[in-house]
Amino acid sequence: MKQIFDSLKKQSPSRIIALGFSAVILVGAVLLMMPFSLKKGVHLSFLNALFTSTSAVCVTGLVVVDTADSFTAIGQAIVSALIQIGGLGIASVGVGFIIAAGKRVSIKSRLMVKEALNVDTYHGMVRLVRIVLAITLGFEAAGAIISFFVFRKDYSPLHAVGISIFHSIAAFNNAGFDNLGGMHNLIPYKDNILLNMDVLVIVGGIGFLVLVDIVKQKSFKKLCLHSKVAISMTAVLLIGGTLILKATENITWMGAFFQSMTTRTAGFSTYNIGNFSKAGLFAMCILMFIGASPGSTGGGVKTTTIFVMIQALKCMGRKKSAHAFKRSISEENISKAFMIIVLSAGILCVATFLMCVFEPEYDFIQIIFEVASALSTAGLSTGITPELGVAARILIILLMFTGRVGAFTLLSVWGKDSTPNARYSEEMISIG
Repeated sequence: MKQIFDSLKKQSPSRIIALGFSAVILVGAVLLMMPFSLKKGVHLSFLNALFTSTSAVCVTGLVVVDTADSFTAIGQAIVSALIQIGGLGIASVGVGFIIAAGKRVSIKSRLMVKEALNVDTYHGMVRLVRIVLAITLGFEAAGAIISFFVFRKDYSPLHAVGISIFHSIAAFNNAGFDNLGGMHNLIPYKDNILLNMDVLVIVGGIGFLVLVDIVKQKSFKKLCLHSKVAISMTAVLLIGGTLILKATENITWMGAFFQSMTTRTAGFSTYNIGNFSKAGLFAMCILMFIGASPGSTGGGVKTTTIFVMIQALKCMGRKKSAHAFKRSISEENISKAFMIIVLSAGILCVATFLMCVFEPEYDFIQIIFEVASALSTAGLSTGITPELGVAARILIILLMFTGRVGAFTLLSVWGKDSTPNARYSEEMISIG
């Protein structure tokens, strides 16, 4: 055991985070297969347990078995715990336990949090983790109380408490799990304004760094560039998504807003997504691909990444340096943004091709929607997830894991630069 810990200490923060997620997923799968987790008469194969655990830890929400109909109260508690760990991140949870135990947080642990939350420096990591945990518990507690008044009308007080806590954790961590039963998600509550105006989804998806910046500065003008971009892009995508879905689907304005909000990685639905038009599903694929903001509980290539790419393209056409809000955007940011988008788009294309091979009976829009949902950890589905074959389920598991850990992070984990730091002579290539 000591040799294992010594070996882990020598690994990079990215690799430790990836291994940590893998370990939690495997432990979660085993726990979900235990008799105390399953309702009487329910049998859960290892593949389905692994799928459920991966979906929970990767805060996705795609399910092959109904959470309420398959799992006991203990099993549902395990699912919610996996969602909480996955949403906060292995590094933040680990450092949280170290702080609670009164131990000193090592430089390695601080570097892991820096990597997980995507911040520029490891200074102030302990304080940041405390703030993140406080924000999470505060919003989830408030969300559970508000949700209780909704679910109390249809369930007994004790049952309503359990549903409310589960929903609040899933909503804040942008995981589209529900424990209402019947694979209905939130369709029975499509007219309930409290659940449709779920602030938890927006707060969880905007990023902890933005929330801290808002509390500290209390003025949009004083916010850092990252916060301004994240807030602006979130607003634009919320409004744009609402208008597009209202135009393409026969749903209410409230339903269009809710679906626009949850499509970018929350995964809840108040309408049957399988009945949406191809135009609506394609628009949702784009929203899922973009996803939430960096340092949040959501997935996707991230709002700031898309913003940097757009600004760079605009300024390239005008032969000017990229800038926004009277601040210049670094070349490093631009290169990373294009790399993430190209890498993610490449994975999306390859995975869609493989899914077409594995599941030829489904329409192309259903397949690309499922793949985009898994890769962006959105959790929405047109209804084909429970019907997928073994190969397709394994592919979805890998996509959810890649989406949560990050394609760029995984590339740095397994890639090893063995070439010397040398510069070669430059030569032009004809482009376009």
